[in-house]
Amino acid sequence: MTHEVVELRVHGVSGTSAEALLDHPVVIRVAGDDNAGFYRPRPGFGISDRPGGLKVEAYRWGALTAGATVRTLSLLFLLPFMLANLTVWTRPATGGSGGLIGPLSRLLAATVTAAYVLSVVGVSIDLVGWQCTPYHPCVRHRGYLGWLADMPLGPRLAILALVPIGALRLLWWLGERSARAFEAFPAARGQDRTSGGEDRIDRPGFWNDALVVQRLRAIHLAIGLGTLTTLLLGAQIHLRPTVVGYVFLALAWLLLTASVVLLCLPARASSEGPGRGPVDLRGVRPLRLAAIGLTLLALGYTAIPLEPEPPQGQLPGYEGAVAGLVAAQAALLVALVVTTVHQRRRSHERHSSLLSGLATPVLAAASIAAAYGFSAALVYRVADFLDRGEIPNPARPNEPGAPPLEPPVSYRWAALAGLAAVMVVAAVAIWRILASRRRRRRLAERIVRRDFPDPPPEAVPRRSTVREVVARAAVVEQLRPVFVVFLVLSLIGVATVALDLVGIGPSDLSRRLARTDGTATTNLAYATDIGIYVIGLVAAGILVIGLLSYRSEGTRRTVAVIWDLGTFWPRTVHPFAPPCYAERAVPELAKRVTALADQGGVILSGHSHGSVLAAATLLQLPPEVVPRVALLTHGSPLHRLYARLCPAFLGDRVLCEVGDRVGWRWVNLWRDTDPIGGPVFSAHRPGQQPEVTGPAGSVDRRLRDPQAVTVSTDDTVPPPINQHWPYHTDPGYEAAVRELAGRLSPDLRRPEPGR
Repeated sequence: MTHEVVELRVHGVSGTSAEALLDHPVVIRVAGDDNAGFYRPRPGFGISDRPGGLKVEAYRWGALTAGATVRTLSLLFLLPFMLANLTVWTRPATGGSGGLIGPLSRLLAATVTAAYVLSVVGVSIDLVGWQCTPYHPCVRHRGYLGWLADMPLGPRLAILALVPIGALRLLWWLGERSARAFEAFPAARGQDRTSGGEDRIDRPGFWNDALVVQRLRAIHLAIGLGTLTTLLLGAQIHLRPTVVGYVFLALAWLLLTASVVLLCLPARASSEGPGRGPVDLRGVRPLRLAAIGLTLLALGYTAIPLEPEPPQGQLPGYEGAVAGLVAAQAALLVALVVTTVHQRRRSHERHSSLLSGLATPVLAAASIAAAYGFSAALVYRVADFLDRGEIPNPARPNEPGAPPLEPPVSYRWAALAGLAAVMVVAAVAIWRILASRRRRRRLAERIVRRDFPDPPPEAVPRRSTVREVVARAAVVEQLRPVFVVFLVLSLIGVATVALDLVGIGPSDLSRRLARTDGTATTNLAYATDIGIYVIGLVAAGILVIGLLSYRSEGTRRTVAVIWDLGTFWPRTVHPFAPPCYAERAVPELAKRVTALADQGGVILSGHSHGSVLAAATLLQLPPEVVPRVALLTHGSPLHRLYARLCPAFLGDRVLCEVGDRVGWRWVNLWRDTDPIGGPVFSAHRPGQQPEVTGPAGSVDRRLRDPQAVTVSTDDTVPPPINQHWPYHTDPGYEAAVRELAGRLSPDLRRPEPGR
């Protein structure tokens, strides 16, 4: 019986067409659907397959990560949630469960949800309902606000409370919709979550965490509604203290406490060894019902008409809530740094970490910074709109009879911290790039001299261009200090914002520390304005990038890289993060590879991020299938990015396990001009070949790029500099495919029963 060998190609981030992936004008889908499908060349149209029975197939999964518009909106609105969800996946590799990093990451993610609710409350209930509508100058010529001014305070606040409730419902709907479309994909045989460990990417059911997301979504809903309810009841008690109000407020705090306790507990309840047991959903449904019921009671209590004096200043308790939340985030972030540093000392892969082993707190700090950056921009822009063009700050006192429209002072701190962070981090990045330029060019010169030792005079400019491309490709390794500086600035920023708990704002701090006059206060207020505008420009810039992505392939790929890398891991920390496409892609690939292996051999070929999907797929294959599978990676970030950023899940030990499982039928192709891919079993050192002993030493194969710097006799231009794409058109790629196909030949016979 003749067995066929199928080369199954998996593309990388930003996707590509099946026609481009297969180098064929006409393709047909043989499995899957429009979101993620398997394609083959259509027989009879062009060259459909290679000679010798070697078939080619492509897995196109790019539609799982949606289009440019969805990516851009998600990067803008869901970026804090996505960054928070990544924290636990970048922890140091200690061989354990991560200790306190999991609970701390989940608690920090919950504070991001609370910050989201607070920002919407600040716009709807505080600025519009409490500060603006009672004043005629604010609602003048604004019919859409006039009807609110005619209502009593209680009903007005109850109606405006529907806005943050709707914002939470929107996040819930997006999560449910994405789960139905892309997650909880039916697992293949051997992927039923009956065993395994939470720390192992090879455990059955690793990519099926729909119940974990369901549990977290209910808890975060309770936290969001509890935050809203606490603010509403606090304002009511300020106006009319009653026993009922205090009872409701105590229940709201009890709800938040129960949510915190559930977040600290592990999601999975397994008492039989290190297994990846079932998700513990006990207490989640009562918590969700209690949150909804208490919110309805609070809305009803708030809607009771009353005639207090006209409100003055901000919503009672709102500024304290924002400052208290920032203080809690500062404490959690410090605890996360201490825990990560402690675990980093125990890590067996410290030498290869990308961010000095501090990726977890760096991502947590980035999540907090993004959340408060967007919150400050939103609240101040609405306040600027309501007071008709004047950003509120201490340098410009309000006109007589005008509403105060004062956002919390913590947001002024956030504006200043954001301005300082943008300036310092940008300066450090530019300095690092410029400072390393000479060294990178020196290393690049070694490479081009080795590849093109004696070019003719007319080819010297082309060789110089290649040298610059190689030097730019090595920039990634030089940016580590940038992230360390960002982490330090973030720690200082959140600690400083916590000063608002004692009523010290930027201007007050300036007067107390420097004992300056009003000039410094005015300058500081102007700096606050600049910070607000900078944050707003950053948000606008993301939207502009989204628009440019329709016309620019380079911009589209950049946006797609951020999206695809950020949504690769399951949502086990923040349920409102963008959906995890790998929860469908990996089980689907495993199922297809298993089916193809039953008919012969499979060469799983992954380009760029597709190589990560391919490695994760191999770790999910049944043992009887693996002997008939080989692995071909090209332009792969497996070591350059993932092993160094996520050492606990895709570190060097896991990559060696991939090689062992596949019998070291693995070839990895890389180029010095590639800014993303690199060798797998050694550090990416431009100009140096990997020095690895054993079977791992035969995996990495360097491809010269370009093929030449001179114009061949049958061409009009020199060969292109391919960099990251394409690899499958390189002669070295075809040679690797045929080599792996030959190494598969002895293994194609199915094992006999009972052996």
